[in-house]
Amino acid sequence: MSSDTLRLGICAGESSGDILAGAILHNWKQRGAQLELAGIGGEQMQAAGLDSLCAVDRLAVMGLVEPLKRLPELLSIRRQLIAQQVAFAPGLFMGVDSPDFNLPVERRLRSEGIRTAHLVSPSVWAWRQGRLKGIAQSVDKMLCLLPFEVDIYEQAGIDAVCVGHPLIDVLQQLPAHDELRQALGLPAGKTLLAVLPGSREAEVRHLMPVFASAMKLLHERHNDLHFVIPAANAQRHQQIQSVLRHTDLPVSLVNGQGREVMHSSDAILIASGTATLEAMLMRKPMVISYRMGAISWRILSRMVKTPHVGLPNILAGEAVVPELLQQQATSLALADAVTRILEGGGAHQVRRFDELAGLIGGNFAERSIDALQPLVEGR
Repeated sequence: MSSDTLRLGICAGESSGDILAGAILHNWKQRGAQLELAGIGGEQMQAAGLDSLCAVDRLAVMGLVEPLKRLPELLSIRRQLIAQQVAFAPGLFMGVDSPDFNLPVERRLRSEGIRTAHLVSPSVWAWRQGRLKGIAQSVDKMLCLLPFEVDIYEQAGIDAVCVGHPLIDVLQQLPAHDELRQALGLPAGKTLLAVLPGSREAEVRHLMPVFASAMKLLHERHNDLHFVIPAANAQRHQQIQSVLRHTDLPVSLVNGQGREVMHSSDAILIASGTATLEAMLMRKPMVISYRMGAISWRILSRMVKTPHVGLPNILAGEAVVPELLQQQATSLALADAVTRILEGGGAHQVRRFDELAGLIGGNFAERSIDALQPLVEGR
């Protein structure tokens, strides 16, 4: 690799993006690269040498109302970032996730003759596919974490590459199954069902009562079953505990450590979301469920363009994992689906998970650098 300094503009809008970009920057430096950095990032990127234009949490907004309240500040930060990058004139600017903030920046910089890349594909395969035209005008290369995303971009004339998923590398570092059970204080010799009702208040409100009812039915059917629930934070812990208070179930309620809880389990009852991908990469058979308010469900049903909601099923292009959504998510249906897994039906899932994990692959940071190197060097 050339010993010349590589000028890289970069922006991560939240902590998850900071971790991804930080891994790339640290690995790049380990290869011997001399990096000159400018942009916005958190602790991991700053440890790699970035002097951040502002605190990364200034870009982390959620929901519909908060972005509107913060719009003047966000637009000001965006203008400052664009001005900084035009003056810096990097060999490449890369936005990391946060597409609503980063894609307009990338589009403007590309119009100024700066090469651009975007790491973590927006979910155009699920909704708002009209964004592809704008993305085509914004990026020279899209770095996808999942292999099926590449075809969607290439069909739209966008250069895209799958760089693998960082979770594959992270999960390889987890302790052994039995060691985790002991560390979490979970009983040995029991069949362990991890129950993950989501991390948001509304998710737990809609899912936990029906999950608890399903757990009662499962306990009646399987007397060797022990339940473990990781609460995302103190608020969710209290919320889940209030649902379980009037039950007499063998259940452990754990603070955080969702990844460790899933890895220590035999099967999982889980809310639809990115945790389903983690469960798949751990080769854990699962049942996926989701419930929301009736109006939100009607709106979302019209927006979503995929036949499946769970990432394992989207990756497979078929229903490998049972999905019980909205009215289908009854306590009896959930208990029956979990029972089928516990009685041997999960073996097919695990075989397919092996195949799907192989398609994604690991070595995320190295593959990302290989994709970015020609761009930043102007090749």
